[in-house]
Amino acid sequence: MEQPSPPTSLPKYLAEGLPKQDTETLHKILNYVEALIEYRDQSVDTDELPETAEPVEESDSEGSGTVVKEKVTCGDDSCKCASGDPADMHGPYLYRYYRENGTMKSEYIGKPESE
Repeated sequence: MEQPSPPTSLPKYLAEGLPKQDTETLHKILNYVEALIEYRDQSVDTDELPETAEPVEESDSEGSGTVVKEKVTCGDDSCKCASGDPADMHGPYLYRYYRENGTMKSEYIGKPESE
């Protein structure tokens, strides 16, 4: 059996450095990578979300994190949404909040189907 090839997306320093590690260290690295993936895939605590975010159940959602319905401002200072009053804000829209490199991020998913 020959040594497997690293994924092309793996940075050169890892692709060259990992094969130099002993088996025990590779197992520790594997455990670390699995723990890191689990950390990044965990849901975001509701107390970390913006006040206007309302968590929703998304049984068929792709990806990890927490899916919320959220009303937002458009950034136009002349729009009535700039007041910050939820009744004047746009939406609700679906967003996914997740962690990446230890930082909470969000991505737009779309309008809820029931809206």
